[in-house]
Amino acid sequence: MNQEYGRQDESDFEPEATRRDADDAESTRASRGWWDRNADEYQSDHGAFLGDDRFVWGPEGLDEAEAGLLGPAGSLKGRDVLEIGAGAAQCARWLARQGARPVAMDLSHRQLQHALRIGEDVPLVEADAGALPFRDGSFDLACSAYGAVPFVADPVRVFREVRRVLRPGGRWVFSVTHPIRWAFPDEPGPEGLSVAASYFDRTPYVEQDEEGRAVYVEHHRTIGDRVRDVVAGGFRLVDLVEPEWPAWNDQEWGGWSPLRGHLIPGTAIFVCERD
Repeated sequence: MNQEYGRQDESDFEPEATRRDADDAESTRASRGWWDRNADEYQSDHGAFLGDDRFVWGPEGLDEAEAGLLGPAGSLKGRDVLEIGAGAAQCARWLARQGARPVAMDLSHRQLQHALRIGEDVPLVEADAGALPFRDGSFDLACSAYGAVPFVADPVRVFREVRRVLRPGGRWVFSVTHPIRWAFPDEPGPEGLSVAASYFDRTPYVEQDEEGRAVYVEHHRTIGDRVRDVVAGGFRLVDLVEPEWPAWNDQEWGGWSPLRGHLIPGTAIFVCERD
């Protein structure tokens, strides 16, 4: 039932997939290890789609240049922007091309090495989204395209940290797997169109090794949960975007596909503002 954006398994063992509790510390350890092990294959498989300096919000291919969720491209010049869960910093690099001053942050050292491989044109920071190493009011905008939020046990802690480092009026935009997808098998074909689990089961999806240690963790929140988390984090929700699958996109990416994308949403993008 893995819902991760582009997940591939490169380990030497076959992890056991289960549903069980996983706290913040275990989730963080699992995410750092998984992305360090899988960054090479992820960038190899999906780098062409992501581009070197393209800001895409999810597998549907919704581009920030078209969507303008952070604001019109012309308004980004001179703005300080934090990208959380930046991977190889493709989004941050696009922001820099618009004249913004981005900082690309990720938990995975290996992902940031790929950012350096592509180009040394944006500052990179290795850190945990739940403990941002920045002063209060350091940024005008913050963004995350499938980064950090789906993988943390306590999203409100992350949102409060984002609020802390944003200036008043700052915007926080993040995308995650659409919560409805948790009720369906993570398959791109017809078998992925029948409900197989409860949408209301918040038990985390965990892959664990032979000793029961988590090697991958993903947390489920309903749409209502996400809205309440945004408010508890000190933000005002100003938009919720559910991208439709475009006619030009004929690729399959994990459980995302044209077949499913034309029938049920695959991504949810939350547009939030700090008062």
